[in-house]
Amino acid sequence: MKPTPARNRQLSLDIDAISGLIAETQLPGGEIPWTPTDKTDPWDHVEAAMGLTVGGRYSQTVRAFEWMADHQLEDGSWFAAYRNGQPEDKTRDANQTAYVAVGVFHYYLVTGDRRFLARMWPVIRSAIDFTVGLQAPGGEIYWAISPDDQVDQMALLTGSSSIYMSIKCAMAIAHHLGHSMPMWETAIDRLGNAIRNKPQHFNMTKSRFSMDWFYPILSGAVTGYGAQQRIHKYWKKFMVDGQGVRCVSDQPWVTIAETSELCLALDAMGNSHLAEIVFNWIFDKRFDDGSYWCGFTCPDMTIWPEDKITWTNAVALMAFDALYRLTPASGLFRHEWWQQNGYQP
Repeated sequence: MKPTPARNRQLSLDIDAISGLIAETQLPGGEIPWTPTDKTDPWDHVEAAMGLTVGGRYSQTVRAFEWMADHQLEDGSWFAAYRNGQPEDKTRDANQTAYVAVGVFHYYLVTGDRRFLARMWPVIRSAIDFTVGLQAPGGEIYWAISPDDQVDQMALLTGSSSIYMSIKCAMAIAHHLGHSMPMWETAIDRLGNAIRNKPQHFNMTKSRFSMDWFYPILSGAVTGYGAQQRIHKYWKKFMVDGQGVRCVSDQPWVTIAETSELCLALDAMGNSHLAEIVFNWIFDKRFDDGSYWCGFTCPDMTIWPEDKITWTNAVALMAFDALYRLTPASGLFRHEWWQQNGYQP
């Protein structure tokens, strides 16, 4: 099933060109680095694969997930960074490990390929079991296991929120395949409670990063009035009106990825109108080949860095899909969609 062409004017986005950048960067073995000369990390690799899916490049998406299956460690995790298939950072990151579930479920929603879902189930199960095994007594998820096999007992709000989404998708996959995972149900309940009610359990030095602002909403851990309050409370801290989202509150650098993710979060909570306004601020922040910049400084509008980054372009495609309903996975982050389909934990 190919993506439905966008019918709205503004939105003559060249999906084929943008997904083509990701496809051209993908290595023969399926690995998708940030750029042709850069590293690969599992989370951004999965995000890039989701961009391939939105672009209808399904065979290359499957290759990306086969690469994940081939490189999964015995404990269900992946190393934090690779280069040409070889480990570069042997930290085993809980969030990076769990995110494979989001990418696989996204692919399934678009294609309906149940055989692929069943083939990836052992990978998903092992990855989520590893991640849940790092849950702290307070419900948050410890960040990682270090290269010398020590648990790093720092918890990150952005990472734990992303894990919430990953477990949610893994539970939906289990439901489709007829598996009951009570340990995951308990884990996601405790994790959601920590995200909503225990801010002291997370590393507060990261609160200057905009992802800490909207990831609890993007993941569905914070919904309804709580989501509205959170957006309003920190809007001026992170937004450059007319431009987009600062990556870090105290730096004049707007990034396409964070702005696209905020659009996903706004759409997720039901504010599609504001999401469309914000997306239009970055709509033309693209190179001549149609691919997106990574970011730019304000107010001087210097493009920085000048690299064409795979996962940045992928999340721009995902935001575009969410706003204009191009694929059957356009509702993946939408809180209402999860409730309507009976998946909401």
